[in-house]
Formats: sequence, C-alpha cells, structure tokens
Amino acid sequence: MMNTAASNNMMSSASASGNNAQSPGLKTYFKTPEGKHKLQYEKTYPAGLLQYAHGKTTTQVTLAHLKDKPVQTSSSSLGVSGGVRSAAARFLGGGNGNRSLSLVGGNGGSKLVSSTGTRIGSLGASSSNGVAGNSNFDGKGTYLVFNISDAIFISDLNSQDKEPMKSIHFGNSNPLCHAFNPDAKDGHDLLIGLNSGDVYSVSLSQQLQDVGKKLVGAQHYNKDGSVNNSRCTCIAWVPNGDGTFVVAHADGNMYVYEKNKDGSADPSFPVIKDQTQFSVAHARYSKNPVSRWHICQGSINSIAFSTDGVYIATVGRDGYLRVFDYKNEQLVCGGKSYYGALLCCAWSMDGKYILTGGEDDLVQVWSMEDRKVVAWGEGHSSWVSGVAFDSYWSAPNSDGIVENVVYRFGSVGQDTQLLLWDLEMDELVVPVRRPLGGSPTFSTGSQSTHWDSGCPVGTLQPAPGMRDVPKLSPVVVHRVHTEPLSGLVFTQESILTVGREGHIKIWMRPGFAENHSNNSDSLSITSSKEKPPLTGKIVSSSYRQ
Repeated sequence: MMNTAASNNMMSSASASGNNAQSPGLKTYFKTPEGKHKLQYEKTYPAGLLQYAHGKTTTQVTLAHLKDKPVQTSSSSLGVSGGVRSAAARFLGGGNGNRSLSLVGGNGGSKLVSSTGTRIGSLGASSSNGVAGNSNFDGKGTYLVFNISDAIFISDLNSQDKEPMKSIHFGNSNPLCHAFNPDAKDGHDLLIGLNSGDVYSVSLSQQLQDVGKKLVGAQHYNKDGSVNNSRCTCIAWVPNGDGTFVVAHADGNMYVYEKNKDGSADPSFPVIKDQTQFSVAHARYSKNPVSRWHICQGSINSIAFSTDGVYIATVGRDGYLRVFDYKNEQLVCGGKSYYGALLCCAWSMDGKYILTGGEDDLVQVWSMEDRKVVAWGEGHSSWVSGVAFDSYWSAPNSDGIVENVVYRFGSVGQDTQLLLWDLEMDELVVPVRRPLGGSPTFSTGSQSTHWDSGCPVGTLQPAPGMRDVPKLSPVVVHRVHTEPLSGLVFTQESILTVGREGHIKIWMRPGFAENHSNNSDSLSITSSKEKPPLTGKIVSSSYRQ
C-alpha cells in the first residue's frame, strides 16, 4: 500500500543509470527467522524516461489480477454501469495505507492486489512503450501498475523483463495514486487520480489490449478540478460498495463517488464553516461526487478501509490518525503522532490493529479495542513512508494455540531500509497496571495516564509520552535500495519494496525462490478466508544486514 502524500520527492537521473545492476554495498538477500529472502528480479521505468518528464512524483504501486479474458471492445464503448463488489479490503497491504487482495496470478504466483489512491490529470493521455501493441496479451495474469512523473506503467509481475510492457502518458498532469478492483462488473476496475484533482475509472484489460496512444474507455470525474482542484493524495474502492470509491485530497477533503452515477460534477457543496472540525455534506442532486467529508486542515496523506469495510482510517499532515464509522459517517477515535505528520496507515486482517508511520521515525500500533497506541516500533532513522501487515506469515513451530496471536508486519522509510516486526500482545512490557482491564502489565514503575484514562468514542487522543508506550524492536533490518522507499507489498510468494523514484524489487520468500520458475503456473486463486489464523509464538531474534 503506499498512500503517502509526500509527492514532492525528487527523482534523480542517477537512478536511471543504475537500473541494470545491483548497487554496490546492497546484498541480494536478507535473513529472517524463517530463512533467506532472495532478490528475484526488479522492475523499473524505460530508459530515457526522465528527459521527457513533466514533473516529479513519488512512485506508488498497485498489483492487479485479471482473472478472465476480456471481450474485445472499441476504444469508446466502455460506459459506467453496474456495481462492484470490492474484495480489495479483505486483506491488509501496503504501505502507505493500502487494502490488499491475495490472489494467484494466471501468469504465476499469489499476489496482493493493493488498493491505493490515484490522481489523474487530463484524458488526452498518450500510450507508448517498447512493445508495439500487445498482441500476446491473453487477458489473464497479475500486473504491476505504478506511476512515475507524468506516466502510468504496467508490467507483468512474473516476467523477468525489467521494463514495463505498456506506458500511458498524461501530458500536463501527473498520476499520483491508483486502485484496482478485481470484481468490477462493468470492466472499469482501475481508478487513477492526478495532481490536478481529476479522477478516471478505466478497464485495465482494455488498456493492455489497446495498441493506440491514449487512455481508452475512461470515465472522467472531477473534470478539470471542478469540485476540488487540489491534488489527489490517495484513492480506494469501498469494500462491498457496489462501485463506490473515495478520493482524498491535499486540502483535507475526501469525496465519495458512485461509479454507476453521472460522472459530471455537482460542485454545490456548502462552504466549510470550521476547518478544524470534521463534517460531512451531501450533494443536492444525484450526481458525483455524492458526498464530501472534511477530515482535517492540511493534506490527507493516506486512507485505508478495515477488512469488513465498516471503518475507514485516515492520516494527515496534522499528525492525527482518525478512524471513522464509514456507513454512519461518524468519528470513532483517533490520536496524535509523537511528532510531525503521519504519512501511511494499514489495518490488520482481523481489524484489531492499525499501523501508522510518519515523520517521527516511529511505527505506531493502534488498538481498536483500547482506542489507543499500544506499541511503538523503533528502528528507522528517517521518516516512515510505508507500512503493511504480512497476512501470509505464520510463526515457526506454530502450536495452534489461538490465544497467542503473533502479527508480522513490515515498514519502509526514507532511510532506504526494510524493517520486519513481530507483535505479540501477551509479551509486551507496558508501563502500567490496569486491575480490571485485560491490558498487558509489568511489575514495577509508575502508572501511566495514557493507559489508565478512558477514551470516549469520538475523541482524538493527544500524543502519549515516550515512557508511556511499550517499545518494539525489529526482527529484521535490511537496506534494500539506494534511494528512499515509498511502500511495500506482501504476497504469498514474495515481498515487494518500492523506491520513490520508480525502482521495484521482488524478494522471494524462503522456499519460493527455488521453485518459482517451475511452479509459476500451478497455483490457484487464494483468499484470506482460506488462510489459517496467525497463531503461535516466535523466539525473539534480530537480523541486521
């Protein structure tokens, strides 16, 4: 996932020259208690892209699984009709506050389909790449969708080819975020948002089939920024939302769209009277957007739905995590970072915990049950730009004891490092004792008001003191890129790390690297419901590369 709003980060021409070789000083593997993760292959943009760049952006990644061969259609025949059952929020993913979907691509490997926000500029988008037409495209497989500068690139995730199979350029506007829905009923499964505020929905398979140089069959929302002309920071399909999606903007507003309604904008929302207060306004007419949520002052940097779609979490420039009851449009809880802005967020699969990361170099673990921060991960030396739970990991020697649930999660940052963490609530050392609670305790130390005080529904908590929150140490610390990182994605087979300048690395899990080429076509679609619960304990150990 991967939804940070730090879109002003620069790309350097030096990165283009280093595309073809592993950088000196970087290892092609890292060790975890489960074994060795090996660098399988890399993805990046075509050589020479930067000389045509119209601006600098931060790369975000979406994995998209196409299950069926699409019907051939003309460039303008796709409309907006029908509903969408979004499975993307059933699974937790990447960084930057993503919802993700566990799927096995027809072109090999179980993948996470990551829902992230996308911004798009103008519809007059040209498409060109090293592949003249996609005559071999069969409509199936798992594809990597990522943005760099004024372009969207699409790669076959399981191909050894480093450069993308297709690119779509947007000319005067830069795509910033994107989201994919594998169960879209009318073919429009990919959302793209631009720094101009414009939003498009398109068919990914149609883009892959098309041999032309324009974005084809697109539905256009917020055209020319008619409702909101601030940049899109993130975008997401609403789980089980029948084609509903939300778009967050840099001015602190989030808009709800219904794909089966008129795409023409209805800008007649009332003036926001108090910029410091949360408010929701509904459109006067049955047009898009159907509602406006004013979340905060300053940018919304990341959004993420809980797996059941009941809650939506946002983090922003003001440093607050906010959790809302989406259906009832109510603030449930939230809290402040230790310092600075929050840049990314992600949910655990069971909806019990939320990860956040930001400018305080910490990974926050927020408990929905306690409505408080219950742990801080210390290990990054710079801003944390991406967080995600690993829904595929199971503790070694798991004994099946459900009571001892261990969560594995990861984080990446501008320090170029990937950190992996294990969270086991029963093992946390917390500086407080709560006689009647079920909260973890420890035997000595003064009581903490952070733990003893109640947290009424609908209130935002201040930042806790550094001594009030238990600390986690990473299991793995590994420098994976030479450039700052913008996100990570967990799949059944691998871990993807994303550099903000458009370089993506695929690290195969232990046992998969050797068998990847032989078994790439033998896997079947997997859902999180088929995955056993995360149970058992793991011996504490730390691997630094």
